[in-house]
Amino acid sequence: MDIEKAFGQILKQERIKKAFSQEELAYLSDLDRTFISMLERGKRQPSLKTIFVLTSALDIRPSQLLHDIENLLSLQHKK
Repeated sequence: MDIEKAFGQILKQERIKKAFSQEELAYLSDLDRTFISMLERGKRQPSLKTIFVLTSALDIRPSQLLHDIENLLSLQHKK
């Protein structure tokens, strides 16, 4: 699994955990819904600013998001 797909998987997991639609997350983060969709599908890479905006909207720390991505990649690498 590449980093973009791992980011997207964790972003989607956090969004669903908060019971947000892509539209709601887009509104809260002042991003376009199609951009959220592309991030979740691993089609786009977020900037550092985007990571901070998204995690603020999701009420999580950026470090937690990155930690979860790192763990997912580590698990995939061990397979």
